Amino acid sequence: MVVHLEDEAATERLGAALAMICPPGALIYLHGDLGAGKTTLARAFLRAFGVSGPIKSPTYTLLEPYQTASQQLFHFDLYRLGDPEELEYLGLRECLDGHAITLIEWPERGHGILPPADLSLTLTQHPQQGRIALLEAPSTHTMQELTVLAKQIAM
Repeated sequence: MVVHLEDEAATERLGAALAMICPPGALIYLHGDLGAGKTTLARAFLRAFGVSGPIKSPTYTLLEPYQTASQQLFHFDLYRLGDPEELEYLGLRECLDGHAITLIEWPERGHGILPPADLSLTLTQHPQQGRIALLEAPSTHTMQELTVLAKQIAM
């Protein structure tokens, strides 16, 4: 499914809206070039779960954990990952415990180690159109929820 995001605020609305339909234990991949809006979307997603205070990009730390009153969340940025095997040292298995929600930017850097995502989102910048978000989910139920969500964001 394709969603047109006219500006940064639309990207933030998408992130917040995704948080509203995201079940515990979900694994979400965020694809896109540098500056495409992956971290902007992730911040809005985390804020919608109630994360307060600074939300920094985990570009240098590779992982930022967050705990809210109701949910454990992990935000990975694998841009600087040297080898997919490093994910074992970062505690990937513990993060994917079936309860915590995990967002992973640059998941292609963890190829061969990362399991399939529940939702894969690719952000692309277009000079005349803002951003384009391509959302892909393996389940029909999730795609139906995403279709409703896309209509709400487009309003």
